[in-house]
Amino acid sequence: MPAGIRFPDLERWLEWQQTLHPNAIELGLERAARVLARTGWRPPACPVITVGGTNGKGSCVALLAAMLRAGGYRVGTFTSPHLVHYRERIRIDDEFVSEASLVAAFERIADALDGDSLTFFEFNTLAALLVFETAGLDAVVLEVGLGGRLDAVNLVDADVAIVVSVGLDHMEWLGPDVESIGREKAGIFRRGRPAIVGMRSPPRSVVEVAEHIGAQLRVFGRDFDAAEQADGTWDYRDDSGALHLLPAPALQGVAQVGNAASALAALRALSPHLPLERASIEGGLRAVRLPGRFQRVAADGGFEWVLDVAHNPDSARVLASNLARHPVRGRTLAVCGMLADKDVETVVRRLLGHVDSWIAAGTDGARALTDAQLADRARGCGVVMEPGGTVREAMDRAAALARPGDRVVVFGSFHTVGPALQRLGLA
Repeated sequence: MPAGIRFPDLERWLEWQQTLHPNAIELGLERAARVLARTGWRPPACPVITVGGTNGKGSCVALLAAMLRAGGYRVGTFTSPHLVHYRERIRIDDEFVSEASLVAAFERIADALDGDSLTFFEFNTLAALLVFETAGLDAVVLEVGLGGRLDAVNLVDADVAIVVSVGLDHMEWLGPDVESIGREKAGIFRRGRPAIVGMRSPPRSVVEVAEHIGAQLRVFGRDFDAAEQADGTWDYRDDSGALHLLPAPALQGVAQVGNAASALAALRALSPHLPLERASIEGGLRAVRLPGRFQRVAADGGFEWVLDVAHNPDSARVLASNLARHPVRGRTLAVCGMLADKDVETVVRRLLGHVDSWIAAGTDGARALTDAQLADRARGCGVVMEPGGTVREAMDRAAALARPGDRVVVFGSFHTVGPALQRLGLA
């Protein structure tokens, strides 16, 4: 692709990027590293926290950023995928990147291709790094897209790396079991630097990678811990001491105290560079927001919407626990929309006994499942789903069926929750 390519608007840039590389996913750092070097990019002068894991990455990034911002620090965050707007992926102090800054970064990358091609995600990652380069940041928080070792985010050496969880997802890329997947995710660890693991019993491979490279391994339940109290507060402790009676994270769900503990462990590891007072920690916990993670919204008809991006077996198990933890007096209806490469059958099985009625919704994109295809796959595990059309149409159908005291759970993908937020006027 010749240097000097330009497009008149953001949408045209994004369309072009999706045609640039022959594969939607191609793990490996060589191409992206060459292009990034040709842009003249300089690594961040401020601390970098990289967050990986099967589930909980987005929540952990949001918690990290909220606590840092409450401490007065200027924070850049990179996450993916987006729910509604592409610019959600790159934020500075929780504000979407401007279109002008994004396009300037795209132009700089295009000029540096020099015969290399990038996937859509790689282009996105490099754009984030270029935007952050000139933003005057105190901290950068990067979310891994897929895996860790060969993900484009791993071009940056993290000062602290977090692996929140390891579960079965993206097995065609990361391996057939949690040990293989854990080994890939632990590839974001660095020698001599803190490696935070948010599981009480992590895969052996995660521990082995940390030990082999000489990372400072810190495991949930061993080196830091959290205990929820009956009044809704929680206690945190590590080898630096304890913080008692912290407020519950504003993010709802059974996993959020654990996510907050992992985030806090990372921030305390960085305390010589980014000191935080207790008031800032508390302020961040109270202020944090993240759509689509057991997000509860009251409906005019006296029922409740619940929006959740759960899309793999482990996140479906957490969703089931959250539904059990917050019972309703009526029925639970589900609007389910998933992608074709997901383990639909296991996800649906995890929610048996928690859902009274199912409506299938079609998703968009290259990996989409139609409502009829999803209903057919659910039938294989004994669940009858009513084909409901698009996400919006399926939600309309659920709203017509819902009675006061019911709830409607819309879940299965970012491609499902994004349209749901738009349908509810929340995006």
